[in-house]
This record gives sequence, structure tokens and C-alpha cells, in this order.
Amino acid sequence: MEELLKVAAANGVTGSIGDAPAEGEDAEPAPLPPLHQAAVDAIEAGDYAGAIAAYKQALLEQPADADAKAGLAQVELMARLDKLSAAEAESLRDLAAKEPDNVQAQLTVADLDVSGGHIDDAFKRIITFIGRNFGPERETARVRLLELFEVVGTQDERVAKARQGLARVLF
Repeated sequence: MEELLKVAAANGVTGSIGDAPAEGEDAEPAPLPPLHQAAVDAIEAGDYAGAIAAYKQALLEQPADADAKAGLAQVELMARLDKLSAAEAESLRDLAAKEPDNVQAQLTVADLDVSGGHIDDAFKRIITFIGRNFGPERETARVRLLELFEVVGTQDERVAKARQGLARVLF
């Protein structure tokens, strides 16, 4: 038997039926669920509303679908920033600096920060806002922060740290 395995290995035959592909071989990715694929197709076509609708339908059908929840948060971020020009973004950054209690300016700049990879800055901005405000804007900011946690990934260590900061300002 060992001799047969040596000959097989010498001829490039390794593993057994049903094994995962050998190292270096490409495995075919598993197909996406239909609604996820519809969302991806819509994103590629620039149809963020269509992608949002597909992910929302996926969540209606399977509320615990973590991939749909994350996908929805990501495409909602893309939709919020899609029409924003560089000049408008800079103007909003200036406004957020001048008006720290302007919820829309703070949330839009946090979106810009996340999209630019400045995750900690985005989280800190919203947590600081929540700590200073007690009106309905506080809930708006809290909800956006939770959405951004989904965008970044709930297992990310920066999210865990931000959750602690959020708990401190809420309680």
C-alpha cells in the first residue's frame, strides 16, 4: 500500500476523493445565496437602493443572517457617501469641527472616516457626541455607531474597544 501511495504522489496524485484542494490550488468559491448575489450585482451596477432592498429582504427571510446584516450596513454607508463631492466632504469636516453638537455633520464625518480607514477616529467622534448630548440626536448617533460596528465587523478589536467606550457614556 505504501508503495502505491509513493507512485501516486510521484505522479501528482495526492489526497483522496472529497478532500479540499491541495495547497496552492484554487477552490471554487461557494455560490452566494440568491438575495446576496442580487445585492452584489446591484452594487456593481451602482444601484445601491436595489442592493439595500435585496439585503433587507434577506434579513426578512433570515433575521440572523450576519452576512446580510453586514452587507446592508456596508451598502448603506456607500449610499450615504455616493453623492458627496470632495469639496462637500471638506466643508462638512469644517462644520463638524465648528459645531460639535451638529449630529448630521458628526455622523457624515464619521462615515467619511470609516470609508477612509480611520475607524478609531469615527468611533471616538460618535461616542464623544453621545456623551455630550441627551436629546433624540443621541439615539440617532447610537444607532449609526452600531451600523458602523457592522461595517467594520463585530469581531474587530476596535469595535470591542468602542463598545466599552459607548457603555461608559451611556451608563
